[in-house]
Amino acid sequence: MAEPEKLPVRKIIHVDMDAFYASVEQLDHPEWRGKPLVVGGNEARGVVAAASYEARKYGIHSAMSSALAAKKCPHLIFAPHRFDRYREISHQIREIFFEFTDLVEPLSLDEAFLDVTENKKGLKSAILIARQIREKIKEKTGLNASAGVSYNKFLAKTASDLNKPNGQAVILPEEAADFLEKLPIGKFFGIGKVTAEKMQKLGIHTGKDLKEYSLQFLTKKFGKSGLHYFNIVRGIHLSEVQPHRVRKSLSAENTFEKDLITLAEMEENLRPIFEEVIRRIEKSGIKGRTVTLKLKYSDFTLQTRSKTLEQYPEKEMIWQIGLELLRQEDIPKPVRLLGLGISNLNITEEQVHFGEQLRIPFDL
Repeated sequence: MAEPEKLPVRKIIHVDMDAFYASVEQLDHPEWRGKPLVVGGNEARGVVAAASYEARKYGIHSAMSSALAAKKCPHLIFAPHRFDRYREISHQIREIFFEFTDLVEPLSLDEAFLDVTENKKGLKSAILIARQIREKIKEKTGLNASAGVSYNKFLAKTASDLNKPNGQAVILPEEAADFLEKLPIGKFFGIGKVTAEKMQKLGIHTGKDLKEYSLQFLTKKFGKSGLHYFNIVRGIHLSEVQPHRVRKSLSAENTFEKDLITLAEMEENLRPIFEEVIRRIEKSGIKGRTVTLKLKYSDFTLQTRSKTLEQYPEKEMIWQIGLELLRQEDIPKPVRLLGLGISNLNITEEQVHFGEQLRIPFDL
């Protein structure tokens, strides 16, 4: 196992747009600025995709049911999502990233990792680069971004949350151990709510508590993830910025204004979802051997049905399999969401490889 003092020191930036979808809507609709707003759903149904900072003051957050959000804030503004617009701005932001480095790993439309150890500007300071990127994003798009800077992806991601919104933070190599020991366990990137609760039952409330447990104990309690937890609390995270992330699946889905009751309604509404999947397949040039149907019922329970073929199916076959999966057994409850996707793609998996790197001074 690598010792912290022998680890490669990279200069990693994590850039995260502030309340991206909601901020875009407020940018394009001046009358909504400064007001609580969410993207997605309406007062009766749906799920919040993003919440403005004004809405967050009412305890509203993404993935919350829209009906609950409306109860928390009666004057809440509901904006329909406009993904074409979000993609347009995301592309502009990505162009700014590439002005500094080609080592850009997008995580979503609104966040990415950048490795600026060697950069196109010849700048030694990753902190300065992060500041320049944020300034350029503001100048070009009118939107605010936050950033985290450190020597690995885990710490950079953690740092980007420290001074939100519209701020940045740095965790230097010599500061990492003390910072991680004081960090509440729920603030560790990659440790979700369920895992955090399980750790707290074991008396693990901070990084210092986690650090006291052996690798053997953590592996016994958390399986393969135990090694990850053992490493990150020691500031060890070897994953490199991967500019060409391997796509695992391709899919489309839709949440409906009214629950679907009959099979005929479901088949009718599945067709445009299938057509969107085909559009994405044709745009990407990839195929998949596994077709998966996703069903979310009125009580929010989720079911998936899949079928894997020997050969990559043509588009009409994907439609027929989608229908077959829909009809293969009774639909027990009204359906609020349908999704269709492909996986088991015709892409060669990239090998994760950590090469030897020179130690590079982490200049401010």
